[in-house]
Amino acid sequence: MSLQRIVLIGSGNLAESLACALAKNDAGLVQIFARNPRRGPEVARRAGTAWTNDPQQLACADLYLIAVSDRAVAEVAASLPIPETAVVAHTAGCVPLDAIPARFARRAVFYPLQTFTAGRSVDFADIPIFLETSTPELRSELEAFARRLSRTVRYAGSDERAYIHLAGVFACNFPNGLYAIAAQILNRANLDYRLIKPLIAETAAKACAAATPASVQTGPAVRNDLATQARHEALLADDPQLQALYRLISSQIWKTSKKR
Repeated sequence: MSLQRIVLIGSGNLAESLACALAKNDAGLVQIFARNPRRGPEVARRAGTAWTNDPQQLACADLYLIAVSDRAVAEVAASLPIPETAVVAHTAGCVPLDAIPARFARRAVFYPLQTFTAGRSVDFADIPIFLETSTPELRSELEAFARRLSRTVRYAGSDERAYIHLAGVFACNFPNGLYAIAAQILNRANLDYRLIKPLIAETAAKACAAATPASVQTGPAVRNDLATQARHEALLADDPQLQALYRLISSQIWKTSKKR
């Protein structure tokens, strides 16, 4: 059995990117269901498909992909009139498979490991997709569907996927938060954030090219340059929380460097 008709539930950043990927790859998207009356029609327009926010108008499909916030997965799956014979899959990294009600025998997880932003295009062919299914038979069906979008498809149970998601937070969300701090520090000195963009780009490029990011670590922490670190901490004296964060990260870098 193949998954030919797809309903995508949600209108957030991931839902938008996934809808566009499904449309681009002619992967059977027949409808967007989204309660947001502004975002829903916009996502549907970009993907060239139908939209509804009326549960009674939910289209018949082989696969219902739930791309909503983690905390909403269980409620959405339980509340919509989805046929019990359909495949129901959520897209969350750190939500277990059993968040989908047991009345659906064909439950699954379809987790793309990437950061998504509204209006920004991404190439799904380069994005790893991690799958989990309630039955071995469903695994082959969902894998065949996933390979219509991505070159990298892997099976990962809920426990393994939680580690993948945690690694993603450290690799993506935390660094971006640090970029924001860097911009604030530059702004204090009336300096432009754009000055640091080439550094950000080269740092990411080196980490991707290296066998391990620890092997290309630079800076005062890896050198145990305590004098420079003290000067930096003095510049942060008016922000104890940020000063403590600087110390914590520096300590972690030094500890990691000694294990190399």
